[in-house]
Amino acid sequence: MSFPSPQRPTFDHRPRGRVFDHLEFDPETLLAAKGSTSVTVAIPAKDEAATVGPIVAAIRDRLVDRVPLIDELLVMDDLSNDATAALAADAGAKVISTADVLPWHGAGGKGEALWKSLHASSGDVIIWCDADIRNFDTRFVLGCLGPLLLHRDIGFIKGFYRRPLNEDGEGGGRVTELVARPLIATLFPRLDEMIQPLSGEFGGRRELLEQVPFSRGYAVDLALLIDLSERFGPEIIAQVDLGSRVHRNRPLRQLGPQAAAITAMALQRAGFDQRAATLTMKRPEFGDATITVGDLPPLASLAGEGRRRPAR
Repeated sequence: MSFPSPQRPTFDHRPRGRVFDHLEFDPETLLAAKGSTSVTVAIPAKDEAATVGPIVAAIRDRLVDRVPLIDELLVMDDLSNDATAALAADAGAKVISTADVLPWHGAGGKGEALWKSLHASSGDVIIWCDADIRNFDTRFVLGCLGPLLLHRDIGFIKGFYRRPLNEDGEGGGRVTELVARPLIATLFPRLDEMIQPLSGEFGGRRELLEQVPFSRGYAVDLALLIDLSERFGPEIIAQVDLGSRVHRNRPLRQLGPQAAAITAMALQRAGFDQRAATLTMKRPEFGDATITVGDLPPLASLAGEGRRRPAR
């Protein structure tokens, strides 16, 4: 099966703010700019045996062995039922289970995996990348890392890309268009220039990321944008064009719970009362879905509660 070659998304207008292109960055230039800054690449993964190995191997070969740009390559295995952990380790990643990191805060869910990977890692800068990318190459890492190493006033970077789903090369990003964008337009217009607010390729500076909570589950991506822009100002957020992204598109029955989690989080952030720890979405045709609602605390607030990170 062939995949489309990387290409730039086409938009009616370029967004305001700082927008970069992955083509601006190469490993050697970033290595020279890196100085004493340590860099972690973290990959949250659950049942991604089909793709996680090649992703880890590409990063290890090109950005660790050939050019020593990445100091730590971590796969945070989120209770996988397949060979994800073994394949990631064989390809050269340090693999940690979410069940083994701050277990009293629970395990299972995207927000939990991201939060625990921040705690378990040691980099001054951390880049996250999804484990289901089928056309992966290191532009997904370099594009997110470049602005953070070359521009010290940027604290958080969010990737964007084309997401081909149909034969016309479009159709991806259904939850973004039907849920995230309407919520942003209605409740958080300061984020209205974000092209892919739910992108899984992003990164930031530890000193900022440890100051904000991480929303549980699939609401974490939008929650980080809301909280970082509120705490530190939207000007610390930049975007980078990563070309085209081919990944495992989820069926509609799996998107409803994601949408519900994002909606519940957005209403809470906007000041609407949301006290329930869980909500149940009735779906006669698919079966009911229970969604966890709430936040994991800022890591800086944990004090002695397992606060220790691995030595570099």
